[in-house]
Amino acid sequence: MEVRIEPCYPEIDAHESRVIEDLKSSSTQPIAEPSGWLDEEINRNILVTTVDKLLNWGRKTSLWTETSFTACCTFEFISTSSSRFDIARFGMEVLRSSPRHSDLIVTAGTLTWKMAPQIKRVYDQMAEPKWVIAMGACGISGGIFADSYSVVPGYNRILPVDVYIPGCPPRPEALLAGIEKLRKKIEQSSISNKS
Repeated sequence: MEVRIEPCYPEIDAHESRVIEDLKSSSTQPIAEPSGWLDEEINRNILVTTVDKLLNWGRKTSLWTETSFTACCTFEFISTSSSRFDIARFGMEVLRSSPRHSDLIVTAGTLTWKMAPQIKRVYDQMAEPKWVIAMGACGISGGIFADSYSVVPGYNRILPVDVYIPGCPPRPEALLAGIEKLRKKIEQSSISNKS
């Protein structure tokens, strides 16, 4: 036995059928998604950068400093650390007592050959990447004592120096300029070539 159901409202069914058929005939291609809101969200919430830029930003804004001062340049570095010149803006306000917690060594003053192995050991204990600033005439070339038998004619004889800051002693402004040069060098380095 076959059960036949008669539509109760044949005109409504015919109308729905026409609407569906019209929609099917006009929907042959997919409608493109409106992505205007997505572009706006991306521009507002997503930062696109490289690993180099991110690492270099962190490195240049938090230089942890180890010092090797044997003479009068110490006082100029202390002046640079004061509130007038404020090296805290570079993340350098706390001087590290251990080379294992440092990535920058600021060398200044006359270095004797007897002290050179200890300075080399301090440098070797620093973690990579590491940088060296030679501050003052004695740090760069041995200064007025360069011809002495016991004086190292510049820290660059035992350490790879990244930035030289001339003067006897250099003023705090010169030290700040040297720090800024080092920050620019760090900003341009890349992890791919370990420079």
